[in-house]
Amino acid sequence: MTTQYDYDLFVIGAGSGGVRAGRIAAGYGARVAIAEEYRIGGTCVIRGCVPKKLYVYASRFADEFEDARGFGWNVGEVSFDWPTLVAAKNRELNRLEEAYRGTLGRAGVEVIPERATVAGPNAVRLETSGCTITAGKILIATGATPWLGPDIPGLEHVITSNEAFDLPELPKSIVIAGGGYIALEFASIFARLGVETTIVYRGDKVLRGFDEDLRDRLMEAYTKSGIRFCLGHVFTRIEKTDAGVVGHLSNGETVTADHIMFAIGRTPHTRGLGLEDVGVERGWNGHIVVDEYSRTSVDSIFAVGDVTDRLALTPAAIREGHAFADTEFGGNPRMVEHTMIPTAVFSTPEVASVGLPEHLARERCAELHIYKASFRPMKATLSGRDERMFMKLIVDGESNKVIGCHVLGEDAGEIIQMAAIALRMGATKADFDNTMPLHPSSAEELVTMREKWIAPTEAAG
Repeated sequence: MTTQYDYDLFVIGAGSGGVRAGRIAAGYGARVAIAEEYRIGGTCVIRGCVPKKLYVYASRFADEFEDARGFGWNVGEVSFDWPTLVAAKNRELNRLEEAYRGTLGRAGVEVIPERATVAGPNAVRLETSGCTITAGKILIATGATPWLGPDIPGLEHVITSNEAFDLPELPKSIVIAGGGYIALEFASIFARLGVETTIVYRGDKVLRGFDEDLRDRLMEAYTKSGIRFCLGHVFTRIEKTDAGVVGHLSNGETVTADHIMFAIGRTPHTRGLGLEDVGVERGWNGHIVVDEYSRTSVDSIFAVGDVTDRLALTPAAIREGHAFADTEFGGNPRMVEHTMIPTAVFSTPEVASVGLPEHLARERCAELHIYKASFRPMKATLSGRDERMFMKLIVDGESNKVIGCHVLGEDAGEIIQMAAIALRMGATKADFDNTMPLHPSSAEELVTMREKWIAPTEAAG
């Protein structure tokens, strides 16, 4: 640290990665400032993971009320009020933002509520006040924003996940473009709140990259719940009419709804930051190119989180921010390993995975053993719900290590979080088999599967 600059570290963006980096660096004695033009907390806290999970919980109560009757409860008439949910969500986000602000304050980090841009290798400019501030190191942690795809007529009529959280009233119908996490989660939320829901996706199957069994079973469950799929097509034009928002598709068909929501991806938020002027290299989608220590092509400038092209998950951004601070201010150089990371789609039913899906495992392993379990969870026996859980273990036949674990069903994310510990430690199938099951539970299936699954073509041969 040196008094040559106004600060030892200046962070642009107060999301998960930026906040963690600033707090840890300040703990090492660095003079730290963080600039945020919107709200402290970033995508995850303000307009992503947290409000989305709250809405997921809200959407599942309809099933809970219905299931309760099978267990002897007389629930009576129930109703849902969208403005009440929105207001409750806003109160929680305000609480979390204040908690983040308090954490930064206690750590000694100065928070500057302005948009900041890079003005030089060791300088940032505050847009509102016009001040130029110097810093020994600059960290870009501006995250990502919804991507609307190629410019088509009428694109101004669509909404994104940013607006979906605060619609003035619950729509009667919605069409969602996309087949990834965000599209699938919002489709489930709206459908379970009684909204007529359609998914438009360019591929032939949603959740690209996930294990094929999970993809197939989730689509089957969504179809049973009344969600309509329009696959293999994209929007070519959108117009606003008295009947609602009309989307024209590449196959000549049209879809009409109260809202059309685009959830086709997110793009790194690097535009207008002044990166080109100082020589910070950017990649194919505008992301900041970094090495394993989050360094950019400019020695004094770093980047963490979704603004890079690594892993767009909140825990990854937090871990990267922490590792950056340890390396640059704590005298403890360390990298973040972006492998064996658990992930979940908070759809209903929930989907979660850690390790390799089967199609990738087959490319990398000379011998592969697959174990599957599909069963009706105990809760569904009395509720009468047509619901099944699915679990899958992928085992390297040569080492006997479990290299993939995939779950679909209630609490899939909770189950996978614990399974991730075992996989990261290199647990074998024998380790799973030797673990005493917790009965009765759904998760016990992971340690009771004994029969290898044989593909029909293999069995026939």
